[in-house]
Amino acid sequence: MARFALLLQVAALATGIAADAGQSPAAEDIDHANNESLLWGPYKPNLYFGVRPRSPNGLWTGLMWSRADSYSDPQHGFRYTCEQRDDIHGYGWDEYDARTGGVQTIHDEKNLIDITTSFVKIPGGEHGGSWAARIKGTLRDGAPADLKTMLFYFIAQEGVGEVAPEGKGGKFGFDDDVTFKGNSKSLGDFTLVVTKGEGKHPTSQHHISETRKGDKTLVHSSAYSEDVMWQGQPIVFSQLQESVSYIQKNYAADGLPPAWQVYRVEHRPGEGNVHVVEKTFQGPFEFDVIFSSASAGKAMTSDDVTEQLKLSSKSFSDRFSRIFDFKAPFTAAKYHAFGKSMFSNLLGGVGYFHGHQLIDRSYATEYDEDSERFWEEAAEARSRGAQKLEGPYELYTSVPSRPFFPRGFLWDEGFHLVPIADWDINVALDIVRSWYKTMDDDGWIPREQILGPEARSRVPEEFQVQYPHYANPPTLFLIIEGFMKRLRESKADGGDGQAGGNLYTAYLDNPEVGEKYVKEMYPLLRRQYDWFRKTQRGDIKSYDREAYSTKEAYRWKGRTETHVLPSGLDDYPRPQPPHPGELHVDLMSWVGLMAKSLINIADALGMKEDVAELERNLNAIERNLDDLHWSEKEGCYCDATVDDFEEHQLVCHKGYVSLSPFFLGLIKHDSPKMGRILDLIGDEDHIFSPHGIRSLSKQDPLYETGENYWRSPVWMPMNYLILTELHNVASHKGPFQEKARDLYSRLRKNLVDTVYKSWEETGFAWEQYHPETGAGQRTQHFTGWTSLVVKIMAMEDLSESRGKDEL
Repeated sequence: MARFALLLQVAALATGIAADAGQSPAAEDIDHANNESLLWGPYKPNLYFGVRPRSPNGLWTGLMWSRADSYSDPQHGFRYTCEQRDDIHGYGWDEYDARTGGVQTIHDEKNLIDITTSFVKIPGGEHGGSWAARIKGTLRDGAPADLKTMLFYFIAQEGVGEVAPEGKGGKFGFDDDVTFKGNSKSLGDFTLVVTKGEGKHPTSQHHISETRKGDKTLVHSSAYSEDVMWQGQPIVFSQLQESVSYIQKNYAADGLPPAWQVYRVEHRPGEGNVHVVEKTFQGPFEFDVIFSSASAGKAMTSDDVTEQLKLSSKSFSDRFSRIFDFKAPFTAAKYHAFGKSMFSNLLGGVGYFHGHQLIDRSYATEYDEDSERFWEEAAEARSRGAQKLEGPYELYTSVPSRPFFPRGFLWDEGFHLVPIADWDINVALDIVRSWYKTMDDDGWIPREQILGPEARSRVPEEFQVQYPHYANPPTLFLIIEGFMKRLRESKADGGDGQAGGNLYTAYLDNPEVGEKYVKEMYPLLRRQYDWFRKTQRGDIKSYDREAYSTKEAYRWKGRTETHVLPSGLDDYPRPQPPHPGELHVDLMSWVGLMAKSLINIADALGMKEDVAELERNLNAIERNLDDLHWSEKEGCYCDATVDDFEEHQLVCHKGYVSLSPFFLGLIKHDSPKMGRILDLIGDEDHIFSPHGIRSLSKQDPLYETGENYWRSPVWMPMNYLILTELHNVASHKGPFQEKARDLYSRLRKNLVDTVYKSWEETGFAWEQYHPETGAGQRTQHFTGWTSLVVKIMAMEDLSESRGKDEL
């Protein structure tokens, strides 16, 4: 199928027009159409609103604003980068689809205004099509009718390319729309129009009004190096400072003009790679930013934007209700509004990052992880600063939290993609592929991707360096295995009749293309699995441990006395003091998950030898979990170390670590151990709370101690895995079916009620939740894995009201 025809079908998706079913396109055609559809987006999630292409060199833009009624307003209320603040009562996407756009609302209490940023895309041509943003301001209750707001639209051109305004406007600014013309290798020729918009403009009796009129749009053009241009706010502040200095120099304190006339960039349109467009409004306002690609044909207008926003909103609502069919007791309208917000913020938090990252590869020669006091040697080696910049890398990823963690996190990503894969499997697979492109030849992927100076500016120095012996839970395996299962089902059903026409599911609708993707990914997955088995291996033989296998035992490398950061569970209690003979049950379980996933994928690909080998490995892991980690006394799995006589010793801290073989599906449903684990999950004196499963037992001496990060709070990703496995047990006849069913129903309701109540009260999703009060805590706007609540609301209702014969 010709690429042009396929792109027409992509455009049909954006407008709600049904695509024609046709012959299956080649993989490269689907990939091309997919890339065109996803080229543009709000891919600078660290900004309240920032648009860029998925290209290392190209045009990007960002929005800034502040109240301007007093001279102190910009000092305290200037908005650009997302921040954790008490003076914004929630912000984020109310609706968002990566292929069509969406609507974001920012409830700015400090500035007494709600800012709505609507974004829409129209695919077409060979350069990603066109897009538009509608910026709207609505006064909040209690705001003065003559509230002054100044807005800055920041335009930057990275790499080789040009962008400049047409004309100079009047002497003191543009009276009407401002049109920029530009071109670059990745985007071709384009125009960017900032419309005049609607709304009143302030006036004053000060004599400076002859030159500083509120109804003028100002443009300041300048040139900056690429290692500086990302600093949008300092650039604008430096330009405003020139104006402030002029006023201070030429006017006495009792003769100063109004604040809105002081904070104005110099109108200096022209050539440059950075352009600042300033507008000032009094009361409510609205204006558009319209990017039109020359290859797309007809340029967009504001009327087109209005029409496309209506179509996009209806398309999103219809699709959301179909994809996430919420089950009782979460069918009320309030849960749908909540679910749309949570999911939209997850998908709207997808960003594109590029640049170099800091990696220290000296660990192989600088210290020995098997020495007696390895953690001290590691600290000394890190202090030598042997890290080097490597790259450049590119990464397409969903961030955990726009204000606090605007970068890629490896194990978070697998959880992020669980609901995204339901909505748009092609986006999910694109993100997975992007992560594996950063993997080195050994099979290591940096657990945090901090690419470029902008990303590093948000990370404390001690956390910027990545170490190639640090692992991280391999959650991306969940996504590939899930895709492989859906692909087999689609192949068996003969597709859904939408061959080639639906980019949301193109890899499923064209099974041969989906299989090609999996075949390309399988060697990378296998390399990562082999890396885990080689670098994270634990020691069985040196301590004369009795186990079915002498190979399947694992230990997180890179731990300290207080933390095991690679595990993802940071301060969760581990054996003390650290010892090279430690064995970690959660890591063994993750390797078991990898083996189980690879078996299913290899089987689907007809790789019989790999299946046989992996089945032997998985059997050894399941046997060794019992031999090395099961405590009959405690009724759970535990980490292990060696005692003073160098004999095997279990160290039990009941909580997420001890549940890991369960929630990763490594316990047989009829095993007596399953009964013991379910008893622990349901024990309110240990880990079951009214708000979810606690990370650590209330009876543990270290409960709520130290940082109390993973030592009591309720975390959504682990609860989601627990809930999923409870559903699996409840869905199969066996001795523990009814118990699992009861736990599942109660836990599901507790989790949703907790996240919803906190969201309703604060306007935010949170990183974790207090096990006693349910209050959201730590990082706000944590719409990464906390958005799993959307999947939970769509899970099956197994409450007591259902008949047992329905199971």
